[in-house]
Amino acid sequence: MTSAAPEPVFEEAWHAQLFALTVHLNETGRFDWPDWAARFSATLKRHGLERELNGGADYFSAWLETLEALLAESGEAEHLEQEQMRRAWENAYLETPHGEPVHLSE
Repeated sequence: MTSAAPEPVFEEAWHAQLFALTVHLNETGRFDWPDWAARFSATLKRHGLERELNGGADYFSAWLETLEALLAESGEAEHLEQEQMRRAWENAYLETPHGEPVHLSE
């Protein structure tokens, strides 16, 4: 009997979504993984997060910061677009009743 590799475990849904988005962008050729890894490592170091992390909020906040910077630098998503999207999600979250799925209005 062969055992499958364990699935990653994420503390928050947005951690899993951010991870999946990053993998998707890499797989569709938006950036190469060695460049991503170097940038992410530099972000972690800049934040003083050099130790092994458990994939919590500090880790994924650094992950998001790295992805946003990479997308802005490449022209894929300018900082203004990112801020507008962040505000739209925040407004949707604040207007959604507790326990309900959050959706952006069209």
